[in-house]
Order: sequence, then C-alpha cells, then structure tokens
Amino acid sequence: MLAGLSLGGLKLITERLDDALKKADLLDSDARTGGGELRGPLNYLLIGSDQRPTSPNSHRADSIVIVHIPAGLDRAYLISIPRDLRVTIPPYPQGGYKGGQDKINAAFQYGQGDGAKLLSATVTNLTGVRFDGAAIVDFTGFKRVVDLLGGVDVCVDQQVTSIHTGHVFPIGCYRMDGAQSLDFARQRYGLPRGDYDRQRHQQQILKAIAQKLTDPTVLANPIKLDQTIRAIGGTMTVDTNGVPLNDLVISLRHLRAQNVSGIRMPSTGARIDGTSYNVLTADADGLFKAIREDDVAAWTAANPKWANNI
Repeated sequence: MLAGLSLGGLKLITERLDDALKKADLLDSDARTGGGELRGPLNYLLIGSDQRPTSPNSHRADSIVIVHIPAGLDRAYLISIPRDLRVTIPPYPQGGYKGGQDKINAAFQYGQGDGAKLLSATVTNLTGVRFDGAAIVDFTGFKRVVDLLGGVDVCVDQQVTSIHTGHVFPIGCYRMDGAQSLDFARQRYGLPRGDYDRQRHQQQILKAIAQKLTDPTVLANPIKLDQTIRAIGGTMTVDTNGVPLNDLVISLRHLRAQNVSGIRMPSTGARIDGTSYNVLTADADGLFKAIREDDVAAWTAANPKWANNI
C-alpha cells in the first residue's frame, strides 16, 4: 500500500501505523509457520468482521480470505473461502465445544475469545496451508478509510440492488464513498452467483482501496496520509508472526495493486439435512496444493473458471 513512498517516508508512516494497530496472538500454533522470516512465498489469513447494529452479539466471521504472496513478493492472490463452507471444526475444550461439522465461519464464534485461533486451525486442517501472519479487519470501519481517500473507483459489471438501503448500483465504472462501498460489498441476494459474487465484490473493494492509497495526490498530502494510516490501524488487529511491521512493509514494497488477483475457492452449493452449505469440488485439492507449493499462477491459468475479474 505504501509502495510509492521513499524508504525514509515509508519508515515514518510504518511507525505511525504500528502505533495505531492492535496486536494479538491470532494463529493456532499448528496453523503458524516456523516464523520470523520474510522469504517468500508468504501466506496470511484475513478475517473480516462485519458486526452490525442489528446483531451486535454476532461473532461469526463475515469474510475469510487466504492472501498468498509468491516468492517474488511482487504480487498477491486473494483466495476467498465461502463463509457457508461445510468443514470439520476442531474441538475447543475451553469453551465446551466438542468439534464437528459446521459452516466454517462458525469456528470464529465457537472459539470465543480465541475465535481467530480456532478458525485458523480449521483452515489449516482443510487446506494444509500454514500462515505467516493474520489480521482481523473491521470492514465497517473501512467506511472512514474510503471517505478519507475521497472514495474508491469500482467497475460494476452487473446491476446490484441493496437489500439494506435500496440503493441501486448500475452497470458502469464510478466512484463510491465509504457507505456505498460497504453497502456494495455486503450484497449477495439477487445476484447470479449469490455469495460468490459478494466475495468478488469484497475483493474489488480491497483492491480499489490499495489502488487509491498509491495515488500520488494521497501520498503527497502528509496530513491526509497520516489520517488514513491511523484510520486503517484503528480497523485492524494483527499478528505478524514476530516480524517487525517495518520489515514486513519494506519487504512488500514492490507489490502493486494492479498485481492483485482474486480467486474463488472451488465449491458449489448443497443442501444437507435441511441446511444450505457450500461444499468443495474436486478442483479444490489442486488449489490447496498450488498454494503450498507456490504454484498458484500456473493453477489459475489452468483453471480460469475459478479466477475472479477484479
């Protein structure tokens, strides 16, 4: 995000971000890499929390994304996991949960105070992928980030009507403010692919924020940049696996927003015992293997139907 800054400016802004970020131990020990090294490939677990006034006590993860950064550290793949994916969740004895089959986003709730740890263990058991860090993002808080950036530019390729506000997002490319971008990213009803389209829209918004952060007009305005960085820090809780944030940002300084790609996890809808789920398809094992072996580019080229246009 800060790739357009000089190393000196990068260090100053990173220090401000480090002060603003909340730090926590988010990864289960078995879901964590040996740690402390920044040699690629790198994998991060991004957990989106979309707590709303209508359900303040809901703690299920609204979005779950594996961020895969290949060995060159100059591109990234956002791999969205369907929140209704049927998986085996490990036991959580401290909370009295005995483990079992459920939707993957339930792991965040069953883990209670250690929701991210139980979710990371569930994802690692499913994929075989271990993580170099994790973050919990309050997507509602990103409204302020988007507004500080002066909005983000998004191309809508199918009309979306919000069930929350009634707002209609027509086909076309235009600038969305914070409230509009969050509203757009929440929608899944009335769309051809339902939650899969919602995942793609969330990937679009994340990429649009990254693109705007590298805008020279933002980078050249120290007051706005500082406000934005602090707003980002206020929306995130991070686990860098023992790596200083400054080292991490400098290592990823060649990563550009245009080199961020979206992937839909191979899965399909199913109804089991009266409950709607997503279940993995045969292509999923190949994707998991590609992540572990840093071969996602080749896998995507061979399986274009799972690539998202973002």
